[in-house]
Amino acid sequence: MDKEAIIEKVRVHTKDNRIACKQAIRIADEENISPKDLGEILNELKIKVAHCQLGCFP
Repeated sequence: MDKEAIIEKVRVHTKDNRIACKQAIRIADEENISPKDLGEILNELKIKVAHCQLGCFP
C-alpha cells in the first residue's frame, strides 16, 4: 500500500473535508485495501464520509 498515493486520490475527490461513500469504496477497491483501512486514513486526515451507504466507515 502506497499511503501517499492513496492520500492524493482521496484529496482529489474531497470537497469541504467530505468524500462520498461510493468514491471512498472505489478508492479502497482500486488500492486493494479494506474500507476499514481507508477509514483510518480518512480519520487521520479529518475527512468525513458523506452519503454513507452501508455503514462501512465509522
